[in-house]
Amino acid sequence: MKKIVFIITIISLFGSSCKGKHEKVNKSIKKETKPNVFFIAVDDLNNWISPIQNFSNVKTPNFDRLAKMGVTFTNAHVQAPLCGPSRASLMTGLRPSTTGIYGMTPDNLIRREGNPTTKDITFLPEQFSNNGYHTMGIGKLFHVHAPDSLFHESGGRVRGFGPYPKKRFVWNGIGKGIRGIHGRTNTDWGAFPENDSLMPDHDTANWVIERLERAYDKPFFLGVGFLRVHVPLYVPQKWFDLYPLDEIETPPYKEDDLNDIPAVGMKINDLPMMPSTEWAKESGEWKKIVQAYLACISYVDYELGRVLDALESSKYADNTVIVLWSDHGYRLGEKGTFAKHALWETATKAPLIFSGPNLPKGKKIDAPVEMLSIYPTLLELSGLPAYNRNEGVSLVNMMQNDTGMDNSYALTTFGMNNHAVKKDGFRYIQYEDGKEEFYDHRIDPNEWNNEAKNPKYKAQIEKMKGLLPKVNSKWDESSNYKFQPYFVNQKKRVNGTE
Repeated sequence: MKKIVFIITIISLFGSSCKGKHEKVNKSIKKETKPNVFFIAVDDLNNWISPIQNFSNVKTPNFDRLAKMGVTFTNAHVQAPLCGPSRASLMTGLRPSTTGIYGMTPDNLIRREGNPTTKDITFLPEQFSNNGYHTMGIGKLFHVHAPDSLFHESGGRVRGFGPYPKKRFVWNGIGKGIRGIHGRTNTDWGAFPENDSLMPDHDTANWVIERLERAYDKPFFLGVGFLRVHVPLYVPQKWFDLYPLDEIETPPYKEDDLNDIPAVGMKINDLPMMPSTEWAKESGEWKKIVQAYLACISYVDYELGRVLDALESSKYADNTVIVLWSDHGYRLGEKGTFAKHALWETATKAPLIFSGPNLPKGKKIDAPVEMLSIYPTLLELSGLPAYNRNEGVSLVNMMQNDTGMDNSYALTTFGMNNHAVKKDGFRYIQYEDGKEEFYDHRIDPNEWNNEAKNPKYKAQIEKMKGLLPKVNSKWDESSNYKFQPYFVNQKKRVNGTE
């Protein structure tokens, strides 16, 4: 009997020992398992969403849902107020002033021998691929979609920003531009098509949902680029019905707001290809444009909800880092127009939300930060080595420990040597000819009063000048922006091709 008890005890101890070692190994494996990355870009989305401004009682339950899952940056700024250079900066981790990519650049020409700063750059998704990730992408991620063969799986992108009705109202002013030399865009708005299923973003969400239902033998990086809320502002009628016209607010606007703007700033703001605020007021279209923009926000919120539902019902729900961002803000009547294309607050500020393992939930950070930080932040959250070419700083410590907020700032560039700095509740703008703007957001959040010549702010202005980039590269030969004569002429002038 004693012999049997002894044998049972030995078996028990041996089993306990083995079990302990097995648990330890599993914990180690679990600790070393890299999180998946869900990378969500929303085109032309400003800060009107409900977790940030909640403008005109906008209805965005899924942006709210994501914000509750993680950290919302209410004061995030893009590196260029234009989609092409903004996205190139985010994906390369380099500032436009470093690369010379100030305009629209074909995806396949961002990295090329002719540009010494980008010829051997590693794009953000590529860094994950190099570290053992399976990479997938669909929609507008770079300017069009992505460089060839960047992703292991690509869903591509539908061309343009349709669908379009047969009969359209199109605002297509050419202004001071010359037809055939300077580009023009068109902007219109209204209820179309009949169903959500006819929208390209709906197909994009379907593709993402199908990928989230699959099994993978390695962590994945999944990029999705939604086209709305880019113009034309067309979505089905049901999204317009959420916003009765008599309940629509319009943004702050001052008719003589631009009287104290330097000449270069006025050239940059010459946007006849977009509706003017004065025209919108006189024609009675202002509330209709705002209604259409809000409807588009609610529509893309719906598609965001579909992919979040798919993630949350998948086996990847507890081990996925999410980042949602936009490539710039958007003016809906502020500063006299309906467009991005400026170094003012409403054009440079855009949503930025992170969620994932080891991040706080429902937290908001008001310190100014840059979209340039997305690349290093995702690497750190994923436990990957830092990429030494990144010019942005990781936001992980700020999110987890509230560190770095006092010194945080954001720098935006529009064309060569035109920059804006946001820091400590102030905005400083310096143009290529040295002319300046300065705004105290504590008392002038709408940037109506240019205080650049006010001696009261001399010390603050000098402090912010010190944050301007030391390098201002010439225009990359493959980068162009033909919608405004100013940028066409600047490239010719600084590159010596006039």
